[in-house]
Amino acid sequence: MNAASHPTVIGRARRHLRRPSLRVQLTALYAGLVLAVIVPMLLVAGFLLGRGQARLRAGDAVPPPDTATQQVDAALATVAVIVVVLTALTAWWLAGRILRPLRAMTATAQEISATNLNRRLGLHGPDDELVKLGRTLDDLFERLDSSFAAQRHFVANASHELRTPLAGQRAVLQVALADPDASEASLRAACEEALGLGERQERLIDALLTLAEGQKGIEHREVVDLADVTNRVMMSRGAEASRRSITVQASLDPAPLSGDPHLIASMIGNLVDNALRHNVPDGHVTIATELTNGHARLSVGNTGPTIRSQDVRRLFQPFQRLGTERTHTADGHGLGLVIVQAVAEAHGAQLTAHPRPEGGLDVTVLFD
Repeated sequence: MNAASHPTVIGRARRHLRRPSLRVQLTALYAGLVLAVIVPMLLVAGFLLGRGQARLRAGDAVPPPDTATQQVDAALATVAVIVVVLTALTAWWLAGRILRPLRAMTATAQEISATNLNRRLGLHGPDDELVKLGRTLDDLFERLDSSFAAQRHFVANASHELRTPLAGQRAVLQVALADPDASEASLRAACEEALGLGERQERLIDALLTLAEGQKGIEHREVVDLADVTNRVMMSRGAEASRRSITVQASLDPAPLSGDPHLIASMIGNLVDNALRHNVPDGHVTIATELTNGHARLSVGNTGPTIRSQDVRRLFQPFQRLGTERTHTADGHGLGLVIVQAVAEAHGAQLTAHPRPEGGLDVTVLFD
C-alpha cells in the first residue's frame, strides 16, 4: 500500500515540515544578496593575485617560497569567513529591525478579543506598507467594535421587547386569578387580552426571523414581478387602510427582477404597513412600480408626522423611537424598516428615504 493512498499521512508529514520564520527568510535573502556580490569579488581578487605571483616566479631566477602563497590564501580565507559572519549578523539585525512593527502588531492583535475591541495598534512612523497595514487593521477593529456594540444593543432591545408582552400576559392572568368574584365576562376579557399580547409577541418573533433571513442573504432566486407582489400585498391590507380612513393610490407597471419572492413580499408588506401605521387621519399612501433604465423600481410614500432629515437614518435602526408621534404601536414591532433595509441589501438594491416637507416619508428601492 503506497503513501498516495493515505492522504491523511501525507498531510501530517507536510505539517511537520515547518516553514522558517519570516526573519530567517529575510536574513537568508539579505545575506545571499550581499554574498552574491562580495564572494565573486574575493574570487576575482584571489585569481588576479595568483596570476601576479605566477609572473613574479616566472621572472625570478629563484622561485619565491611557498609560505608566501599560503599566507595569501589564508588571509583571503579569513577575510571571506569574516565577511560571511558580518553579513549574516547584519542581515539578522536588519531583518529584526524591519519586522519590529510587525511583531508589535501581532502581540497587540493577540490581546484583542470580542470583549476588548477598543484597543488599537496605533502605529506611528514613516508612511510605509507596515504602517498602512496597521491603519487598515485599526479600521477593521473599529468596525468590529461598532458591530459588536450594535449587536449587544440589539439583543438587549429584543429581549426587552419580548419580555414586555410576557410580563403583560402574566399580570393579566394573575389579576384575573386573584379575583375570587371574577365573572365569566371578566375572565373572558382577561383571556382575550392575554391572547392579544401573545399575538404581539408572535409578530415580533416573526419579524426577528424575517430580519435574520434577510441578513443571511439569498439562497434561492427566481423571476419576480414587483407589480404582482405589490398588488397582492395591497389587497391583503385593504381592510386596514379602510379602518384607518387612508386612501391608497397605486400605479403598478410591470417590473420583473431576480430575487427571493418571500423576502420581497416581506419587504413590500413592511413598507405598506409602515406607511399605514405612521399616517394621519384621512391621509393617503402612494405606491408605484416601474422599470427605470432596465432596473425594477419600487416607491412607497405616505402622509404623516413631520420627520427631520437628521432623524431619517434612525428610522432604519431596530426599536428606535423618534418621539411620541412616531413609534411602534401595539400592532407594530419596531423592525419594519430594518427588515426593508436588510432585504434591499440582500438583493443588492439601492434604498433611499426622504422626508416630505408637509409630513410623511418617501421610500424608494431600486434593484440592480
